[in-house]
Amino acid sequence: IKIVPQRFEKVWYGWLTDIRDWCISRQLWWGHRIPVWYVGDSEEEYIVARNEEEARSKATEAGHPADVELRQEDDVLDTWFSSGLWPFATVGWPQDEDADDPMTDLARFYPGTCLETGYDILFFWVARMVMLGIELTGVSPFEVIYLHGLVRAADGSKMSKTKGNVVDPLDTAGEFGADSLRYSLVTGVTPGQDIPLNMDKIAANKAFANKLWNCCKFVTDNALKDAGEEELAGLGVAGPMGREEFEGLALPERYIISKCHQLVESVTSDIEKYQLGAAGSKIYEFLWDQYADWYIEISKTRLYEGFGGGGEDAKTARRVLVYILDTSMRLLHPYMPYVTEQLWHHLPRAPKADGSAANALMLADWPQMNDDAPLVTDKDAIATFECFQALTRSIRNARAEYNVEQGKKISATIVASGHLKEAIEAELKSLVMLAKLDPDQVAVLESRSVEAGEIAAGDSAQLVVQEGVEAYLPLSGLVDVEKERARLEKRSAKLAKEIEKLAGRLNSKGFADKAPPAVVDKARADLAELEDQASKVQSSLEAL
Repeated sequence: IKIVPQRFEKVWYGWLTDIRDWCISRQLWWGHRIPVWYVGDSEEEYIVARNEEEARSKATEAGHPADVELRQEDDVLDTWFSSGLWPFATVGWPQDEDADDPMTDLARFYPGTCLETGYDILFFWVARMVMLGIELTGVSPFEVIYLHGLVRAADGSKMSKTKGNVVDPLDTAGEFGADSLRYSLVTGVTPGQDIPLNMDKIAANKAFANKLWNCCKFVTDNALKDAGEEELAGLGVAGPMGREEFEGLALPERYIISKCHQLVESVTSDIEKYQLGAAGSKIYEFLWDQYADWYIEISKTRLYEGFGGGGEDAKTARRVLVYILDTSMRLLHPYMPYVTEQLWHHLPRAPKADGSAANALMLADWPQMNDDAPLVTDKDAIATFECFQALTRSIRNARAEYNVEQGKKISATIVASGHLKEAIEAELKSLVMLAKLDPDQVAVLESRSVEAGEIAAGDSAQLVVQEGVEAYLPLSGLVDVEKERARLEKRSAKLAKEIEKLAGRLNSKGFADKAPPAVVDKARADLAELEDQASKVQSSLEAL
């Protein structure tokens, strides 16, 4: 048996090895009546048997007459003893224990795989289930014991009626939804650690459920509204996307599918390791930060003719939107079963296979059914699109810093080279929309070109995105010169400190002589990059 977390093995083995007498009788009106029969009027002579017939047989074997009076004990077994029978008594034991039928509940559902319970009853209940399971069926009732913590008040104190800090789960579910409460509890748990029940977190997870609903509404009410019946019939997700289809997609589509497939593998691994909280949080971050904030917005440049979309681009976007949302809801379903089941039925679905169960999300395949067949990803596409994201954020941050009016479109010149330049040019309409640029005043220039040098020498705000990618925003009518000077001076001071620190490290004999050559070479390359950035910042200051 594996115990999660492992540190509770000490409690487990301590109780088993330091065994003590156990009073099993209780004077209650309910429970399992103790299987002891007294012989005649005696309180000293008794027989333990499964039923009266077996007890009478044992009494006869002991020399008593066949009609001897047998009187069963009136007391019942204590609660934990009765509970210890739960894994097998609820599925047909003992009546089906000798049955040859493989379709009995006992044959189908016993033993189980994993028991999830609180750490406070590990020795009260869990140990007794294992003891009784092995004794009465010959098999342990489960292989893994997953121990969650106790739900406490938001400040970590124990809930108490006296303190008035008890949270009624029915009231909470009524206000925020059952899924929001469930998701908060499951993602807030670390095995064996108590869970502070924070109502702000539950409210935030209600907002996440609403976000999921809005994503589905966009897909069904906007993206799919112009799709024909034949196209809709082909959009149902019947399995993972293959490499041939994947490689024919544009950069944003390859990125979001790669991130989704990485998510599937990560969540699957986390759940198999019982890292349930980490897995649920990753789904949240992907759906909100990647799918909703980036791909849905970029998909509008494919779907709407006003952004230059339509035709095959729109069909591709619809395919990817449905594929990602369907896959994500399969991952999220164990955490938020009600909202995901409801929303999934609004998406196009693959036809139900012959002999399969009902077409329901709770019965649908997990996104990765075969661990030996990795889902398709593209690391280069991820790195390239992350550069595109950094460029977009840099322009957005500059707009905010210079207090540019929200609806105002600004000019921009992007300087890049190689595949990054090609990627930015291919997705220029997406950049224009996301960064609110003037499409007639946007240019992408080759690094170290004459035109790029002229732009750098002009009156522009320089944004260093990463090595090989920069953006220049004309200051005219855009920026407060003094504020820009202060920003550049702050940037210059920060770069000077980093250069001084790295140069000192390289000049140290202990580093240059003892560090591996690859580490030294990387440090020198980083220093050269920092010095280049500092030079450009200084040039911008001189221009001001």
